[in-house]
Amino acid sequence: MTPTGPAPGQSSLHRPELRPLWRTVHDRLSSGRPVTRVRLGPLDDAQREALADLLGLDRLPDARPSVALARLEEAVTELCGRTVREAVTELVGPLGDRATERRRQGDERAGLWTWLDGHDTVRAQPALADWAASCRAAGLVGGSPARTRALLTDALAVLAALPAHAEPLPVFAARVVSGDSHALDDGTRLSSLVLRALATLHDTAPPQSAADRRALWARAGVADDELSATVLTAGLRPDGGGPLARVARVCADAGQAASLTLAQVRAPGGLRLATARSAPVVHAVENPSVMALALRRFGPACPPLVCTSGWPNSAAVHLLRLLADHGAALRYHGDFDGEGIRIAAYLLDKTPARPWRMTAADYRAAVARAPGGPPPGRLTAAPWDPELTTAMAAHGTAVVEELVADLLLDDLADAARTGSARGD
Repeated sequence: MTPTGPAPGQSSLHRPELRPLWRTVHDRLSSGRPVTRVRLGPLDDAQREALADLLGLDRLPDARPSVALARLEEAVTELCGRTVREAVTELVGPLGDRATERRRQGDERAGLWTWLDGHDTVRAQPALADWAASCRAAGLVGGSPARTRALLTDALAVLAALPAHAEPLPVFAARVVSGDSHALDDGTRLSSLVLRALATLHDTAPPQSAADRRALWARAGVADDELSATVLTAGLRPDGGGPLARVARVCADAGQAASLTLAQVRAPGGLRLATARSAPVVHAVENPSVMALALRRFGPACPPLVCTSGWPNSAAVHLLRLLADHGAALRYHGDFDGEGIRIAAYLLDKTPARPWRMTAADYRAAVARAPGGPPPGRLTAAPWDPELTTAMAAHGTAVVEELVADLLLDDLADAARTGSARGD
């Protein structure tokens, strides 16, 4: 059998003393940048001698020599008829291209953050832009854009599914995150990411204790029970024989507010809206005091009204979706302050509601009527009117909903008379 081994002229390249040379050349050529010289060392005497033999030098090189790649190319070609690239590929392994790889990774990172900034959930709730910025600042998960995108995709799916329907956290996680009931367990990367987003939405510090984390999940409808999550309504007279319709009608006929539980909203029992007019309008407000004023003015004649009582819980969102599914046109008004804008953006994202007297022009008119209010707090963009928070920042004044209640009640009176509503 013919023995195998280095081809004639290649044995010199395989000398152990030349390994530092080939590793260094391999590393420099894998940089993806032009290479004209490579610096070696420190070399011992045997390595210096081997290098001198390879290059045909008449004296030993320095312990830290700088070798011209063109001279090395000549020596290698003369010995074995190969290029330096071919030789180091055989001696060390395939060459890389770190510059190209860095550019590719940079493009992947830039694409990832552009995708996050432009995601529908982030665009619909501009308060999440700060959360997206914090995700960018935290960097990649394990240095991988793909792993980071997968994690953010799960987090955005969770945020889109909130508020939950009074589900325990493992049940909610299993429904939303690929059947994994432990995906949102305390301490998981996904749980921490979502809780940071919720804290940003509510303008609170990230939760530091188990009790804080439970409270934040509860605000999002997770682990609520079907009785403690309630929503206030007035003037709502749906047809149907279920508890929701009967309770709402009895209270409306008495000129009283109805406190509907999530259990009643989730099992409406054949709910139907009145069909005397097309697309009945249901107005929603942020503050119970506005509903109280409406009931005082209209009594049993109060037009359909829903109150979110601040941040909409699972009962409020579920009811508004239910009403929209049954043909109602939804209109929403809230406070002109930082939190009020975030609440409005959240509700408009989670339901088909449209803003009601919530434009920059409405705000300026309200400020003119009630100047000198408190500061508006942290402001984020209003997706329905880009000028709104600019105007609020310029005036530096919040306007609570109660200060424009007379205008809202006039709109309700018009709606009761005409069966239509003012929507901006």
